[in-house]
Amino acid sequence: MKQNNDFKFAARVAKALAGQFGENCEVVIHDLRDKDIEHSIVSIENGHVSGRSVGDGPSRIVLESLRDEEHEDRVSYLTRTADGKVLRSTTVYIHDEDGKVIGLMGINFDISKLISAENILKTFTQFDEGSEPESISRNVADLLDELLMQSEKLIGKPPALMSKEEKVRAIRYLNDNGAFLVTKSGPKVCEFYGISTYTLYSYLDEIKSSQDSK
Repeated sequence: MKQNNDFKFAARVAKALAGQFGENCEVVIHDLRDKDIEHSIVSIENGHVSGRSVGDGPSRIVLESLRDEEHEDRVSYLTRTADGKVLRSTTVYIHDEDGKVIGLMGINFDISKLISAENILKTFTQFDEGSEPESISRNVADLLDELLMQSEKLIGKPPALMSKEEKVRAIRYLNDNGAFLVTKSGPKVCEFYGISTYTLYSYLDEIKSSQDSK
Protein backbone atom coordinates (compact mmCIF):
# COMPACT_ATOMS: atom_id res chain seq x y z
CA MET A 1 0.00 0.00 0.00
CA LYS A 2 1.32 3.41 -0.93
CA GLN A 3 2.18 5.86 1.75
CA ASN A 4 0.18 9.08 1.58
CA ASN A 5 2.38 11.36 3.67
CA ASP A 6 2.64 13.79 0.75
CA PHE A 7 -1.13 14.00 0.61
CA LYS A 8 -1.96 14.81 4.22
CA PHE A 9 -3.25 18.30 3.43
CA ALA A 10 -5.24 17.00 0.46
CA ALA A 11 -6.77 14.35 2.72
CA ARG A 12 -7.75 17.03 5.24
CA VAL A 13 -9.39 19.04 2.48
CA ALA A 14 -11.19 15.91 1.30
CA LYS A 15 -12.57 15.25 4.77
CA ALA A 16 -13.63 18.89 5.12
CA LEU A 17 -15.46 18.90 1.77
CA ALA A 18 -17.23 15.63 2.52
CA GLY A 19 -18.25 16.93 5.93
CA GLN A 20 -19.46 20.20 4.47
CA PHE A 21 -21.59 18.70 1.69
CA GLY A 22 -22.72 15.47 3.33
CA GLU A 23 -22.91 11.81 2.50
CA ASN A 24 -23.67 12.33 -1.20
CA CYS A 25 -20.28 14.00 -1.71
CA GLU A 26 -17.40 11.63 -2.39
CA VAL A 27 -13.88 13.05 -2.32
CA VAL A 28 -11.05 10.80 -3.47
CA ILE A 29 -7.27 11.29 -3.55
CA HIS A 30 -5.17 9.46 -6.17
CA ASP A 31 -1.40 9.04 -5.81
CA LEU A 32 0.03 9.09 -9.33
CA ARG A 33 3.73 9.05 -8.56
CA ASP A 34 4.26 5.41 -9.51
CA LYS A 35 3.95 4.02 -13.02
CA ASP A 36 1.85 1.19 -11.58
CA ILE A 37 -1.36 2.98 -10.69
CA GLU A 38 -3.63 -0.02 -10.22
CA HIS A 39 -3.96 0.94 -6.56
CA SER A 40 -3.89 4.73 -6.85
CA ILE A 41 -6.51 5.63 -4.24
CA VAL A 42 -4.78 6.63 -0.99
CA SER A 43 -7.68 8.46 0.65
CA ILE A 44 -11.42 8.52 0.08
CA GLU A 45 -14.42 10.01 1.87
CA ASN A 46 -17.97 8.71 1.31
CA GLY A 47 -16.69 5.94 -0.93
CA HIS A 48 -20.18 4.41 -1.02
CA VAL A 49 -21.05 6.95 -3.72
CA SER A 50 -18.91 5.13 -6.31
CA GLY A 51 -18.38 1.90 -4.35
CA ARG A 52 -14.62 2.42 -4.10
CA SER A 53 -12.18 2.30 -1.20
CA VAL A 54 -8.50 2.90 -0.38
CA GLY A 55 -6.32 0.69 -2.55
CA ASP A 56 -8.65 0.67 -5.55
CA GLY A 57 -7.52 1.88 -8.94
CA PRO A 58 -8.24 4.92 -11.04
CA SER A 59 -11.40 5.61 -13.02
CA ARG A 60 -11.48 6.23 -16.76
CA ILE A 61 -11.64 9.95 -16.02
CA VAL A 62 -8.37 9.74 -14.09
CA LEU A 63 -6.68 7.92 -16.95
CA GLU A 64 -7.94 10.52 -19.42
CA SER A 65 -6.59 13.24 -17.14
CA LEU A 66 -3.19 11.63 -17.13
CA ARG A 67 -3.09 11.80 -20.92
CA ASP A 68 -3.83 15.52 -20.76
CA GLU A 69 -0.42 17.10 -21.17
CA GLU A 70 -1.66 20.55 -20.15
CA HIS A 71 -2.95 19.22 -16.82
CA GLU A 72 -5.85 21.63 -16.50
CA ASP A 73 -8.35 21.12 -13.69
CA ARG A 74 -11.84 20.09 -14.81
CA VAL A 75 -14.72 21.65 -12.92
CA SER A 76 -18.36 20.56 -12.74
CA TYR A 77 -18.82 17.87 -15.38
CA LEU A 78 -21.13 14.86 -15.35
CA THR A 79 -20.06 11.27 -14.70
CA ARG A 80 -21.94 8.04 -14.10
CA THR A 81 -21.19 5.13 -11.76
CA ALA A 82 -21.44 1.46 -12.69
CA ASP A 83 -24.77 1.20 -10.87
CA GLY A 84 -26.24 4.18 -12.74
CA LYS A 85 -25.77 7.08 -10.32
CA VAL A 86 -25.30 10.45 -11.99
CA LEU A 87 -22.49 12.49 -10.42
CA ARG A 88 -21.44 16.10 -10.75
CA SER A 89 -17.66 15.85 -10.72
CA THR A 90 -14.57 18.00 -10.43
CA THR A 91 -10.96 16.93 -10.94
CA VAL A 92 -8.09 18.93 -9.42
CA TYR A 93 -4.39 18.18 -9.96
CA ILE A 94 -2.01 17.95 -7.01
CA HIS A 95 1.52 19.18 -7.69
CA ASP A 96 4.78 18.81 -5.82
CA GLU A 97 7.12 21.70 -5.00
CA ASP A 98 8.59 21.56 -8.51
CA GLY A 99 5.17 21.79 -10.15
CA LYS A 100 5.12 18.15 -11.20
CA VAL A 101 1.77 16.36 -11.05
CA ILE A 102 1.85 13.75 -8.30
CA GLY A 103 -1.83 13.16 -7.73
CA LEU A 104 -5.45 14.04 -8.28
CA MET A 105 -8.35 15.04 -6.08
CA GLY A 106 -11.73 13.99 -7.41
CA ILE A 107 -14.97 15.45 -6.06
CA ASN A 108 -18.08 13.49 -7.02
CA PHE A 109 -21.48 14.69 -5.85
CA ASP A 110 -24.35 12.26 -6.35
CA ILE A 111 -27.17 14.27 -7.97
CA SER A 112 -29.33 11.26 -8.92
CA LYS A 113 -32.01 12.00 -6.34
CA LEU A 114 -31.95 15.69 -7.21
CA ILE A 115 -32.56 14.84 -10.87
CA SER A 116 -35.47 12.59 -9.89
CA ALA A 117 -36.90 15.32 -7.67
CA GLU A 118 -36.47 17.87 -10.47
CA ASN A 119 -38.36 15.63 -12.90
CA ILE A 120 -41.18 15.20 -10.40
CA LEU A 121 -41.34 18.94 -9.75
CA LYS A 122 -41.49 19.62 -13.49
CA THR A 123 -44.80 17.74 -13.67
CA PHE A 124 -46.21 20.40 -11.34
CA THR A 125 -44.42 23.47 -12.70
CA GLN A 126 -44.49 22.94 -16.48
CA PHE A 127 -47.25 24.67 -18.39
CA ASP A 128 -48.09 25.36 -22.00
CA GLU A 129 -45.52 27.58 -23.64
CA GLY A 130 -46.51 31.22 -23.38
CA SER A 131 -49.03 30.69 -20.60
CA GLU A 132 -49.08 33.18 -17.72
CA PRO A 133 -50.28 32.69 -14.14
CA GLU A 134 -53.83 33.79 -13.55
CA SER A 135 -54.10 36.40 -10.81
CA ILE A 136 -56.36 35.91 -7.80
CA SER A 137 -58.05 39.13 -6.80
CA ARG A 138 -58.97 40.07 -3.25
CA ASN A 139 -62.33 41.55 -4.26
CA VAL A 140 -64.52 42.21 -7.32
CA ALA A 141 -63.30 45.79 -7.62
CA ASP A 142 -59.73 44.57 -8.01
CA LEU A 143 -60.93 41.88 -10.39
CA LEU A 144 -62.59 44.46 -12.64
CA ASP A 145 -59.45 46.61 -12.60
CA GLU A 146 -57.35 43.60 -13.62
CA LEU A 147 -59.75 42.72 -16.44
CA LEU A 148 -59.58 46.28 -17.73
CA MET A 149 -55.78 46.15 -17.68
CA GLN A 150 -55.82 42.83 -19.50
CA SER A 151 -58.22 44.13 -22.12
CA GLU A 152 -55.90 47.07 -22.77
CA LYS A 153 -52.92 44.72 -22.94
CA LEU A 154 -54.80 42.58 -25.45
CA ILE A 155 -55.05 45.50 -27.88
CA GLY A 156 -51.58 46.82 -27.10
CA LYS A 157 -52.38 50.52 -26.89
CA PRO A 158 -54.16 52.91 -24.48
CA PRO A 159 -57.93 53.41 -24.96
CA ALA A 160 -57.44 56.96 -26.26
CA LEU A 161 -55.58 55.57 -29.28
CA MET A 162 -57.95 52.68 -29.99
CA SER A 163 -60.22 52.60 -32.98
CA LYS A 164 -63.87 51.60 -32.62
CA GLU A 165 -63.07 48.05 -33.80
CA GLU A 166 -60.32 47.76 -31.22
CA LYS A 167 -62.61 48.98 -28.43
CA VAL A 168 -65.25 46.47 -29.50
CA ARG A 169 -62.61 43.75 -29.37
CA ALA A 170 -61.49 44.85 -25.90
CA ILE A 171 -65.07 44.98 -24.60
CA ARG A 172 -65.70 41.54 -26.10
CA TYR A 173 -62.81 40.32 -23.96
CA LEU A 174 -64.40 41.90 -20.89
CA ASN A 175 -67.74 40.35 -21.71
CA ASP A 176 -66.26 36.90 -22.33
CA ASN A 177 -64.44 37.02 -19.00
CA GLY A 178 -67.47 38.02 -16.94
CA ALA A 179 -66.62 41.67 -16.30
CA PHE A 180 -70.24 42.75 -16.71
CA LEU A 181 -71.36 40.33 -14.01
CA VAL A 182 -69.71 42.71 -11.54
CA THR A 183 -72.19 45.20 -10.08
CA LYS A 184 -71.87 48.73 -11.52
CA SER A 185 -69.13 47.62 -13.91
CA GLY A 186 -70.70 49.51 -16.83
CA PRO A 187 -69.86 53.05 -15.65
CA LYS A 188 -66.27 52.03 -14.87
CA VAL A 189 -65.84 50.46 -18.31
CA CYS A 190 -67.29 53.59 -19.94
CA GLU A 191 -64.90 55.82 -18.01
CA PHE A 192 -61.90 53.61 -18.81
CA TYR A 193 -62.64 53.55 -22.55
CA GLY A 194 -63.97 57.12 -22.78
CA ILE A 195 -67.34 56.11 -24.18
CA SER A 196 -70.94 56.77 -23.21
CA THR A 197 -73.32 54.25 -21.71
CA TYR A 198 -75.26 54.27 -24.98
CA THR A 199 -72.07 53.45 -26.93
CA LEU A 200 -71.20 50.65 -24.52
CA TYR A 201 -74.58 49.00 -24.98
CA SER A 202 -74.36 49.40 -28.74
CA TYR A 203 -70.97 47.66 -28.64
CA LEU A 204 -72.43 44.86 -26.50
CA ASP A 205 -75.34 44.47 -28.93
CA GLU A 206 -72.89 44.27 -31.80
CA ILE A 207 -70.90 41.63 -29.93
CA LYS A 208 -74.06 39.63 -29.18
CA SER A 209 -75.21 39.83 -32.79
CA SER A 210 -71.87 38.57 -34.09
CA GLN A 211 -71.99 35.64 -31.65
CA ASP A 212 -75.56 34.76 -32.57
CA SER A 213 -74.70 34.71 -36.26
CA LYS A 214 -71.99 32.09 -35.79
